[in-house]
Amino acid sequence: MDVLKLLDMLEDVIEESSSIPFAQKAMVDKEEVLEIIREMRVQIPDELKQAKWIKEERQRILAEAQNDADTIIEEAHKHINSLVDDNEIARIAKERGEDIIQQAQESAKEMRLGARDYADEVLEGVEGSLRELLETLQKNRSELKGMDE
Repeated sequence: MDVLKLLDMLEDVIEESSSIPFAQKAMVDKEEVLEIIREMRVQIPDELKQAKWIKEERQRILAEAQNDADTIIEEAHKHINSLVDDNEIARIAKERGEDIIQQAQESAKEMRLGARDYADEVLEGVEGSLRELLETLQKNRSELKGMDE
């Protein structure tokens, strides 16, 4: 069960609890609330592991994109060098090779930026989820502390 479902369960327990008249307080089943909190503590490390994996995957994608770009550029340079000749065909081939290099560099840049943007979006989503989770946990802890008063 994921943390957000556990938070929903905790919220349901609190909303369905008996309220104390004139006191803005509610009576909840302590064991039920504590069990949900214990389960949250078990689940949170898994979500943190997932965020770490996403970060590592981002690094792998960026490195792979850079390697692909380097390979394309190296192959284009080799192609240009093999076509070196003073006649018209060589000149055309050299221009074409330079175009290939430029396109490869642009393509590599787009791949790097795309991979970076994708990884950033994924991390932003995880960060938002974790932020919501933390806010909910803090709110629920505050409410639980308020019940003892």
